[in-house]
Amino acid sequence: MLHEEGRGLMKAFGARTFAIGSLGIAGLALFLSAAAAPPRQTVAPAAIPTPEIVLTLDPAQSKAHFMVDSSLHTVHGTFALKSGTVHFDPETGKAGGEIVVYATSGDSGNDKRDARMHKEILETAKYPDAVFRSTQIEGKVAPTGPSDIKVHGVLLLHGSDHEITAQVHAELSGDRWKGTASFDVPYISWGIKDPSNFFLKVKKVVSVELEMAGEVRTKERSKDITKIPGCNDQQSPVEN
Repeated sequence: MLHEEGRGLMKAFGARTFAIGSLGIAGLALFLSAAAAPPRQTVAPAAIPTPEIVLTLDPAQSKAHFMVDSSLHTVHGTFALKSGTVHFDPETGKAGGEIVVYATSGDSGNDKRDARMHKEILETAKYPDAVFRSTQIEGKVAPTGPSDIKVHGVLLLHGSDHEITAQVHAELSGDRWKGTASFDVPYISWGIKDPSNFFLKVKKVVSVELEMAGEVRTKERSKDITKIPGCNDQQSPVEN
């Protein structure tokens, strides 16, 4: 009887030992598999780029005004707009596009003075257009209502490029906009002929103001395509 009880205890002890050992092996296997598995790579959601704002100028509603002082009087005149589109990133201020003015359209209200301006001063037969190319906007443009900003760019006048900064007041309303851009042209230092003579002394800087109006729209910027590190060519790329 004692012998049978001993055998029973030995069986129970063996079964318990086997169960504990099995649990230990299973736990060790799980630990090793977790330690050996490479960390899962997570990719942050792609940021949606802010659309560019595009301002188109309507030549019928836009005009360039100029003013220059002299020893006798102040001369006022206008130039007609040929075309114009300016686009910019509202987050970074990076800009592009151009505004083209017909240099041949210059009119100061005096035929004799204008004939000399076109033939001797601006030489518009040789340089028929003046072109402003925007490069950077300084300040923030409100999506609606008025904004006062600076626009940096390059003005092509009389065959030469010159960096300028224009003070701009713009008002956006729905899909339309209007505004003004003001800057000075130190034409003498830019190599343009001085119209002064013995009797008339003309100031060496012309003040220019663009009167502008047109359409507002947005344009999606191009997206760069990059791959997740470790992905092969068959896996899908991620858009930035």
